[in-house]
Amino acid sequence: MHDEVFLYTDGAARRNPGPAAAGFRILSSSDDLLEERADLIGQKTNNQAEYIALIRGLRSCRAYTRGRVRVGSDSQLLVKQMQQTWKVRQPELQSLHREAAVEAVNFESVHYRNYDRSHPQISRVDRLLNAMLDRVRDDH
Repeated sequence: MHDEVFLYTDGAARRNPGPAAAGFRILSSSDDLLEERADLIGQKTNNQAEYIALIRGLRSCRAYTRGRVRVGSDSQLLVKQMQQTWKVRQPELQSLHREAAVEAVNFESVHYRNYDRSHPQISRVDRLLNAMLDRVRDDH
C-alpha cells in the first residue's frame, strides 16, 4: 500500500448529452503507473462523465492506498463542487456528487486540483477517451 497516490480523471461526451466515456490514471508518488482505465458509459453529459470518472477512479484507488489521494481534473466544475466551493445545482449531478463524496471517505484525505487539459496525465486520459469515442462514431 502507498501513503499517497495521484488520480487523474477525465470524462467526455459527444453532442452533450451523447455517447460518453470516462477514464482515469492512478500514479504512485514516485510516478509509477498503477492503473489506467477508460470505459464507454452510454449516453451522458460531459459533466456526468467527469463525475463517473472520478467515482470509478476513487474506487480503484482503494486497491493502492487508504492514505492521501490527490485528484487532478480539467473540470473546474467538478473540482469546485468537490471542494464545496460551488453548490451542485444540477439534479443529474447531485446523486453523482454524493456518490463521489461517499467514496472519498475511504481515505485519510482527498485533495482536488484543477489542471489545464494540456497537463500530461490529463491529456493522456483525454486521448484514450477520444479514441474510444471515435470508434463508436466510426461504428455508426
